[in-house]
Amino acid sequence: MNKDADIKNSIGPATVSKISIVLSKCTLDMVYPAFMIATTATAMGIEVNMFFTFWGMNVISKKKVNNLKLSSVGNPALPLPNILGMLPGMTSMVTRMIKNRIKKVKLPTIVELIKNAKDNGVKLYACSTTMDVMGVSKEDLIPEVDEIVGAATFLQLSEGGQIIFI
Repeated sequence: MNKDADIKNSIGPATVSKISIVLSKCTLDMVYPAFMIATTATAMGIEVNMFFTFWGMNVISKKKVNNLKLSSVGNPALPLPNILGMLPGMTSMVTRMIKNRIKKVKLPTIVELIKNAKDNGVKLYACSTTMDVMGVSKEDLIPEVDEIVGAATFLQLSEGGQIIFI
């Protein structure tokens, strides 16, 4: 009996036709998984919507998209005591460390992930309420953003699918 074939057959075809991802954070360890899920889902024929709110807006900000970081404080997966994460320069150090690892394994940059997502049909939505709260204008956003919408509109766009909050 082929165990791998049994597992594959038990999974069957994708039963989800739509995924909506809410990205409320802008650290590299949150942004990469969001875009990996999005691009993998579109490759499987699943419709994907992404909604950027609060700090997730930095991902679609012209000024901030190339400067996303990895937090050194409150990150239990980092191989250093949490107290050291508070030292000046630690965020820059761990960010440089993870960016070097990302480059070494030839993962795309965030900008490349965004382009790939758009090329594969992922829809990007900016939260209108967050834009108002944070003083963000449409001109501040990267051109890949499809539309500025409120939560109610995003929920309508997400109807019938799964919502993933990151």
